[in-house]
This record gives sequence, C-alpha cells and structure tokens, in this order.
Amino acid sequence: MTASPDSGRPFAVEPWVVREPALHLEALGQTESVFALSNGHIGLRGNLEEGEPHAIPGTYLNSLYERRPLPYAEGGYGYPESGQTIINVTNGKLIRLLVDDEPFDLRYGQLRRHERVLDLQAGTLTREVEWVSPAGKAVRVRSERLVSLTQRAIAAISYEVEVLDEPALLVVQSELVANEQLPHIDNGDPRVEAALAEPLVSEQHRSDEAGATLVHQTRQSGLRLAAAMDHEVHGPKDTKITSEATEDIGRTTVITRLQPGETLRVVKYLSYGWSSRRSLPAVHDQVRAALAAARFTGWEGLLAEQRAYLDEFWSTADVEIEGDAELQQAVRLAIFHVLQAGARAERRAIGAKGLTGNGYDGHTFWDTETFALPVLSHLAPDAAADALRWRQSILPLARERAEQLGLSGAAFPWRTIRGQECSGYWPAGTAAFHINADIADAVRRHVGATGDSEFEREVGLELLVETARLWRSLGHHDSSGEFRIDGVTGPDEYTAIVDNNVYTNLMAQLNLLYAAEVAARHSRAAARLGVNAEEMASWRDAAKSMRIPFDENLGVHPQSEGFTDHQVWDFESTPPEKYPLLLNVPYFDLYRKQVIKQADLVLAMQLRPEAFTPEQMERNFAYYEGITVRDSSLSAATQAVVAAWTGHLDLAYDYLAEAALVDLNNLAGNTDHGMHIASMAGTWTAVVAGFGGMRSDRDGISFAPRLPPALGRISFGLNWQGRQLRVTITPEEAEYRLVSGPPMRLRHHGEPVALADQPVARPIPASSMVEPVEQPYGRAPRQRHPG
Repeated sequence: MTASPDSGRPFAVEPWVVREPALHLEALGQTESVFALSNGHIGLRGNLEEGEPHAIPGTYLNSLYERRPLPYAEGGYGYPESGQTIINVTNGKLIRLLVDDEPFDLRYGQLRRHERVLDLQAGTLTREVEWVSPAGKAVRVRSERLVSLTQRAIAAISYEVEVLDEPALLVVQSELVANEQLPHIDNGDPRVEAALAEPLVSEQHRSDEAGATLVHQTRQSGLRLAAAMDHEVHGPKDTKITSEATEDIGRTTVITRLQPGETLRVVKYLSYGWSSRRSLPAVHDQVRAALAAARFTGWEGLLAEQRAYLDEFWSTADVEIEGDAELQQAVRLAIFHVLQAGARAERRAIGAKGLTGNGYDGHTFWDTETFALPVLSHLAPDAAADALRWRQSILPLARERAEQLGLSGAAFPWRTIRGQECSGYWPAGTAAFHINADIADAVRRHVGATGDSEFEREVGLELLVETARLWRSLGHHDSSGEFRIDGVTGPDEYTAIVDNNVYTNLMAQLNLLYAAEVAARHSRAAARLGVNAEEMASWRDAAKSMRIPFDENLGVHPQSEGFTDHQVWDFESTPPEKYPLLLNVPYFDLYRKQVIKQADLVLAMQLRPEAFTPEQMERNFAYYEGITVRDSSLSAATQAVVAAWTGHLDLAYDYLAEAALVDLNNLAGNTDHGMHIASMAGTWTAVVAGFGGMRSDRDGISFAPRLPPALGRISFGLNWQGRQLRVTITPEEAEYRLVSGPPMRLRHHGEPVALADQPVARPIPASSMVEPVEQPYGRAPRQRHPG
C-alpha cells in the first residue's frame, strides 16, 4: 500500500511493517528516529551503515551522560549548577564499503533501488540497495540489524554485498568509532558545545583477528564505557580479514574479489556496557563475555530469540483497528517504541525520547510515569516495575533536593538522567511539584494492574511516604481550614507559579490518601520508615480538606485559582506561523492569559474522573477545548480520552490520529530529534481508556466502550492481576475474553460481568447527542472522520 494522500510521509501504509520504498534525503532525520532500534539499554538510530549522509548520528546507552554547565543570566540559591546530556557513544553501526576503490555513497553514482523496512514482529530493520558506482560497477547490498531484547548488551548486523554485472574488488571496513564528528550544536552557549565536543577519553584499545574493544571514560562525569565488536565472515576462500585499533577507532577490514552473482556476508556482533563504579578490567570483561554469548547464540539464534520475545509480547499487546489502515500501522508502531524504551532499561530512567534521539538532552520527565508506565504496567509489567525501582534508587538525591528547598520528604527532579535536577528554569521545573504525585500515582496504578503486594511494600511504600511528606510540608491549612498548595506549576507550561492548580491538588490528594492506606496495610515496613498513626492522620486530614477551586459563575473548574478571570488570548489575531507560542511569544504574556499549551484540567479529569460529576466533566471539557492550542505532543491523547468519555467520538478519533501519527507524519516538525514516547504511549491509552472506556479502582476494572462511526472494530489486550484479557468492540456490542488466568469479574457500562472459560458479549448502549465543542481559531485537529 502507499502513503495516505497529502500526508507528505515517506512511509508506505502496511499493517505490521514501516516501509520506506525509496530514499528520502530531506526526511533523513525523521526516518533515523522512526527506524531507531532499542531495548531500553542500547539505542541505535536508523542511520545508514556507511555513516553518510546522516542527519544526527546516534548510538546511546541508557543513563550514560556528560555534565555540562547550565547558563543563567542571574544565579540564585537552589539553582542546579550543572546539567546532564545524553551523548553519542562509540558508534558500532558503521560498515563502509569500497567497490573497486569507489566508496559506497548514495550521493554519487546511480541509485537504482533503496528500501528500508522496520518489522514490528521481527524487531529488525532491513535495508536493500542496488547501486552503480561512478565507474559503472553494480552491486546489491542487503543489511539487517537488531538490538536484542533478550541479550541486553547486544546488537548485531548482517551485511551482504553481491556483485551484479562485472567482477569487483570489495573492501568492507567495519568500525567502532568514538568521538565521531556531530552536527553543529547551535544553542547559543559555547560552553555547552565545548563540554560535549569529544566527551570520551580513551582508556584502552585492543584488537584481535576479527574484532576490537575500546574503553573510554566521559571527560566530565567520569563514567566508564566499553564497546566491543566481533565478526563472522562468509566469502570466497581467499578473503582476507585484518583488524586494528587506535584510541578512538577499532576497525576490521575484509577484502575479497567477487564474481557476478557471488556474495560476501559479514555478521557483526556488538556489545556495550558502562559503569560509574566498576574497574576498567571489569567493564572490559563484561562486554567481551556478552560478545561471546552472542557469538554462541549466532545470528539466526538472535533472530529467533527476538521473534519469540515479540510474539509473546504481541499476543497480549496487539491493538487491531478496522476502518483506518494508517491508524492501525501507527498504533502498532507506537506500542513497539514504548516497549523499546523500557524493555531492558532495568532500573534506569525511561527518557522522553527513549533512546531514539538527542531531544530534551535525553532527560526523563513526569510524562514517563503519567503516560508510559501505565501502558507498560498492562503490557510489560516488569519494565514498569523497574522504572519505579529507578525512582526509588534516586530517593536520596530527591530528599537532598527537598531539604535544599526547605521541605520534608522527597522533591523529585523535573528533568534528569541520573537523579539530579537539570532544569535551569525553575518556574517550569522546580515549581512543577506535581511530578511527585505523578510518581505516586504510577505506583498506585501499577499495583492495581498487577496485584503485586510485594512490590507495593518493598518499592511503592517508600515512594508514597516520601511524596506524601513533601505535600504535607509544601501545602498549608488556611484560616478557613482548607489545605492549599500555592506557588506551583501544573502540567500546562503556559501557566506558571499559581495557587491551587486543580490537577496538582487532586493528584496530591490521592497521593496522601493512598500513602496512608498503604502505610496502614504494611504497618511494620512503614514503622521502619518512621511513619506513625499521627503522621498518617495528618495526611488524611490534608487530603480531606484539600482546596479544589470551582467557578460558580461559569460552572467550571478553573485550572488554578483565579484562572478563569484572566484575559483570554486573542486567538483570531494569532497567525499559524506564531505556533508554537513558546518560540514566538514572551512567557510573561503567556503566563497572564487564558491560553493552554497542553491538557491540564482535562488531564485531571482523565486521571481523577471520580472527582467530577458527568455534568462538570462535559462543561470543563467544552471550556478548555476553546483555549488549548496543543503546542505539546502530550495533549492530543488526553483530549482524545476525555472527548470519548463526553460523547465527542469523532473528535476523539481526530485526536487519537494526531497522537498516533505525530512521528510517522512528523506533525510537530521535530521527529528528527527522536520519537515522542509519551504521545506513543498516549495512543494506546486513547484507544483503551478512550474508546474502550477502561477505568480501574478499588472495585476492579471496568469498561464503557463506544466506537466512532468511522471505525468498524477495535480489539485490544492487556494484563490484569495475573490474567490476560482481550476486549473486542464493534458498534453494537463488546466481547470480553479471558485468554489466561483465573476467573474474574469486570463491569461493562456499570453492569457486572463474570468471565471464565467462555467469552461474554454485551450490547453497547446508544450514544446520546452532544453539542459540538470548539477549539481556538486555527487549532482544531485535522478532521479525519467523514463529513
């Protein structure tokens, strides 16, 4: 199938693969991100094996970073002194080819054919090229690469060259390159560029007959990195193989002469590891051992392991959509990238871009807990648990930060790689304390999805206690007895330093209540953390008296105290080229007016629906639709969920497509810096919680499904407390099937349903007509539904 009309996308529309039928140099950055392979530990951007042309070379290791200065016009107490930036580590993707002394470079000679395919079921990126050198020698090159989901330290590439018309002398140079030249960093601060130029300092370099190992340390942060490669070569008997290594380059050279129809095949095994503590010999031996295991498994074995892993994953995770082939492809790609971001992260952070690009400096934010972890809790629960264990591991730093700010408990960083606060702009960073409640809520939802009481006691409890202590010290009871949280910033980054942000207060309220509940349930473990009955009572008291502002005149919740009294932004006088506003308008102007970057109050309704009546939800949604400009990719998925809940099914469909296609169609214009992992995760949530109507509470799991008219069927699976469940929705009915696990109960549009051996189908009630809602002038989502 071909790409959708007028999309401008370089990809064909197919159900299980993302295919680029021809090379699009103008979209190279986008394709490098979309075709990135990762396992949560290693990330390889979809760069061409020969290295050039490229947009952004990228080989990343989770949490390996370099320190850099944070520039301030004026310093202040409590400002972070340095930032952390993910770095491009030793590049092992490089395989250069010379054909009779002509470098294989797609910008020269004749390109007869070029196709790349990301296979979402196999977990591989394949490439097929037919190229004629400037001297007239024709070759066919086929490569296939993977980043192993089963062997955490391993990536591998199979590289084949066939001579087509005339004999040719081939030279293949397979390399490890550290400190490779990168595109110019234009951030206005030469200190940052200096800090990131050649960040790796050589400690050791070795070669053997068919490979090499390089060990480096980062210049500022002092982290030790090892990269190793080994090769299997299949070619004519007189094929010659040599290897060499210098401080920043390891190179294995393969030379042979091929006759027409003959093939040279090189299988390249790569191993990566890093540590802030282990010695040079230990890190060196670690990657060599991993490489030996990969060689033992072999290329075909790695492929088989990858396929088996993904077959098991997709048996639960697959989402089927009938009626929109482009959306079907996009949803599967989204789920695949969310899995890649966290599958083998293993107690390290999941960044906003995963390991697909250098956007946001590789930092993790609150969107990991609010968007990505709920998906992983239902589809890959071990990955979600490990991400929360990482949060637990950085609690000492979060406690230090809270103490520095004059607060109790733990103040988690707004953006970070290793746990230190890296935001140099405190109104949108430090003041966004809601991240602490977002982490607590991720604990609550994970325990709800898995039923893992041991995790709740050993990991969740400590996170809940320290975040509850933060809220108790950050807020205060006013003269009327209400508990206020003043001077904070909610999810909407166009409104900062406000009193009683509704999202923050509602999430803090839940944090406090859940912390008290879990501490009471695990009283001995809580006592070891110093929690007593008096402290738990203070949490419950603060939650019970939490101030939740409401505008009686408008009948809506203001996003924060007094928000609905602010002047409304002049949307009609704002031309399209002024968006995103943060790049074209002073924050001072944004902060004092009613204009919203991303769903804030609407997100509160998604995460705390029980706190709003149906009428309030409908009125709030209509009001905030009119002032939300979606300058953040985080917004569309949330708006899709609440649009579906309030009966705006066509609008929900439009928002779902926007969230799902943000990278495939490069809707934000910045996919070259990496995939939008939170939007990818939100895509799943928009389907399952939006059109599936899934909610969970202490009474269990419930669904209230409804489809937009354009879609004929949706089917999705999820894990729920040791069970595998599949839900299939058509316009007339929903079928619930217990794939595995003990019998269970759920609710369908409020009606109890018992599930055991046989599927159960229930009719879907007719939808009520709703009044349409309006978006700001020029900011409505692209209409996808007919009519």
